[in-house]
Amino acid sequence: MIRVVDLYRSFGGQQVLKGVNLELEAGKITTIIGGSGSGKTVLLKHLNALLLPDRGSIMVDGVDITKLGQAKLNQIRTKFGVLFQGAALLDSMTIFDNVAFPLREKTQLNESEVESKAEESLAQVGLGGMGYKFPAEVSGGMKKRAGLARALVMAPEIILFDEPTTGLDPLLGKSIHELIRKMHAKFKFTGVIVSHDIPEVFRISDRVAMLAGGVIVE
Repeated sequence: MIRVVDLYRSFGGQQVLKGVNLELEAGKITTIIGGSGSGKTVLLKHLNALLLPDRGSIMVDGVDITKLGQAKLNQIRTKFGVLFQGAALLDSMTIFDNVAFPLREKTQLNESEVESKAEESLAQVGLGGMGYKFPAEVSGGMKKRAGLARALVMAPEIILFDEPTTGLDPLLGKSIHELIRKMHAKFKFTGVIVSHDIPEVFRISDRVAMLAGGVIVE
């Protein structure tokens, strides 16, 4: 589904990625692990062109997204859902409206269809009936669940997870991992997880890639 070829990226003269090569299989969960500051999140942000490389290519479904103009890039991005590290919910909106937001922005669905899909997505992650609450009123674990519901609501082919258990205690972290695996079994998306949560990630991943020294070493 995604092929990263000889990817280089530096920031202010500091080389972070030094020729990353990685293949991400369709319908599988691949987790990228590595030390703090090793460039895991930088690599993740290249996969849907939130960052562009200094050189190298990223093939998504056979298309090199580093060569695309904005319109075609936006089209490719519809294949992606993202669960950001802090869930990145909009504080001024209820949980329900956060999940409904991409449906209202990117589809022609009427309000009744939007409500039905958003409620279904919230129920799938165990937040049925909780949509009226605001992000400030719910726990860290519930925010992550809401972020996952929003990532799933557009039925993407690929979901990127940036440190999905950061800031959660071990039990909550385990429940988020189990939820990701359960949702994967149901929807068969291609999952890419950036994590430091070892050995827990070995339980939920089909493949694990180790990033060190700016390259994939294992």
